[in-house]
Amino acid sequence: MPQDGALFPHLTALGNTAYGLRAQGVPRAEARRAAQAWLDRLGVGHLAHRRPAQLSGGQAGRVALARALAARPRLLLLDEPLAALDQTTRAHVRHTLRGHLDGFGGVCLIVTHDPVEAVSLADRVLVLDDGRAVQDAPPAEVTRHPRSPWVARMLGRNAWPGAVASDGTLALAGGGRLVVADPLDAGVRALAVIAPEAVSVHREKPAGSPRNVWAGTVREITTAGSRLRVLVTSPDAPDLVAEITPAAAAELALVDGAAVWTSVKATEVSVVPL
Repeated sequence: MPQDGALFPHLTALGNTAYGLRAQGVPRAEARRAAQAWLDRLGVGHLAHRRPAQLSGGQAGRVALARALAARPRLLLLDEPLAALDQTTRAHVRHTLRGHLDGFGGVCLIVTHDPVEAVSLADRVLVLDDGRAVQDAPPAEVTRHPRSPWVARMLGRNAWPGAVASDGTLALAGGGRLVVADPLDAGVRALAVIAPEAVSVHREKPAGSPRNVWAGTVREITTAGSRLRVLVTSPDAPDLVAEITPAAAAELALVDGAAVWTSVKATEVSVVPL
């Protein structure tokens, strides 16, 4: 499935989906039944008799995916298969595709810019950054220990690159230092990964156990399910995203522009060598 779908413009959605089966010699009636079943599974069965010019981008993408899956290939190549879909439809199609791949006896290669999509669908993830392979691991490993700042941020983590100093702290590329519980050897380039829920937000400078404390300013508050994500900028550290409850935000009287303190325990910092 190429990224643009490449549907045959003179065939209907049903004709496009049945094409691979017909090319394999499957009888017309059987091919059309199988094609209709795939269109139904992907939520476009009611569009079976429309031609590509009569479909939206998302609808055409689902027809193209149905055509690829219906042909029963041994090698399945999918280039950005869900890119044209809205969030709700993407979740439905991703669930359908994942169910199919669980019982798929061949090899499937998926190209995607969405790390969530990659870790949801793949048995193994190869991460490319500027044409260089930076990680090749099972999805759970990529999620726990992403080796690319871009992947970490797309997975909702804070990701700060830097180099290990002689005292074991991480000298951050954006300025500042980070105390970690399990330092690497001095001089090693590394990525510090911090989950937003591990970031504490305070209106006064905290005392006690946190080893990493910064003064900052709230720049954005967004909703993430039943919680809030708070973007805090600081002159002494890179931008930091915290995840807190609405009740905590109300208690702290958080608004854009509010002066706050953030803290992260050293034990909450994962350090991955780059």
